Amino acid sequence: MERTQELLMVLCVICLLPISAVGQEVDTDAGEAGDPASLRAPTEISAEDHPWDGGEEIELTFSLSPDDPKDLTSDDLVTYVVSRAGEYGGLYSEVALVVPTAEDYEQGHIVYTVQNSERGEPYFFRVQATTLDGRTSPYAETTEAVYSTREWFAGHRTWLAIVTALISGAVITFILLARAGIQLKIRKIAGLEAVSEAVGRATEMGRSCLFVPGVQDMKDIQTIAAITILARVARTAAEYEARVEVPTARSLVMTAARETIEGSYLSAGRPDAYNEDLIYYVTDEQFGYVAYLSGMMVREKPAACFYMGSFFAESLILAETGNSIGAIQIAGTAQPAQLPFFVAACDYTLIGEELFAASAYLSGSSEELGSLKGQDFGKLIVAVGIIVGCLIATYHELVNNGFFG
Repeated sequence: MERTQELLMVLCVICLLPISAVGQEVDTDAGEAGDPASLRAPTEISAEDHPWDGGEEIELTFSLSPDDPKDLTSDDLVTYVVSRAGEYGGLYSEVALVVPTAEDYEQGHIVYTVQNSERGEPYFFRVQATTLDGRTSPYAETTEAVYSTREWFAGHRTWLAIVTALISGAVITFILLARAGIQLKIRKIAGLEAVSEAVGRATEMGRSCLFVPGVQDMKDIQTIAAITILARVARTAAEYEARVEVPTARSLVMTAARETIEGSYLSAGRPDAYNEDLIYYVTDEQFGYVAYLSGMMVREKPAACFYMGSFFAESLILAETGNSIGAIQIAGTAQPAQLPFFVAACDYTLIGEELFAASAYLSGSSEELGSLKGQDFGKLIVAVGIIVGCLIATYHELVNNGFFG
């Protein structure tokens, strides 16, 4: 009986072996033909901090998949999904889908710069090759954390550093030339040359001069330029024994104007003629300030009106009111939208940078004149750089499009 059972077991084993072997062979063949992970992963991957940056970039380098056809026109084009996480084996999030370029195919690897990294934070990366038909590869992963750090100099701003060095060098050079006694030629600005004429007319007519230093506070560069011109107007008025009235829209501007005019009267040798009550604060409200100025101009009819600084909607109101009372008007602002109103209604207008150049023009200081000439030279450098850059970019574009055959 026992021998019979052993014989039956042997027969069963002999009968089942071929069936099992055939089944394994079929399954293996099916896996090779239909397995979606049939692409091989990139063999090498590394990550490091991007050099010469502000600490927001990490440079990731990985090789191409051995199954990449290395052909941008291929139907089996392989792209690479880049993901990152804050810890190894953690939750990875996709940051980029990288399509290789012809240059990448030549080099055999891809260098991709990952943006928006947090300085000092650890990052782990992994890359997966994929095709349009859904085939994917296993992940190629970095096993060591990489940190982004801030460098002392941002390499992508090298050209800015060069331009800054050239402009700074030009400013220093022209200042040294001015100190050495070399005359730096600056074209005449009609509006500043007319200051003496305007104050003289007010003196002859026995009427006052009105100076409006804009509607902004002292933190505005146009207001600072206006106070510089006010010093010249006040000194001329002190020499001609004319009266200068300065209503302001900011209390700090009032204080600065008082100090400036007092200094001008002292330098002119007329400290006794200075009257601080003529420099006063009106209101911070824009149109309340303009309403006061318009009423005062109609009542007192100043012979000369100066509008220097930052102006907005009130520019046309002031200029037209001054024009209606027959005053000689000199205006200056760097607000492009307000310049047409001043040009149309005023006798002289300082346009844009002329307002800022007034300080150097009026003072004759070697430092200010040198700075002004140096900045003009810097603008020339920038203009030449833009033209040369456009020509180079145009040439490369023509070459890439086969224009030269």
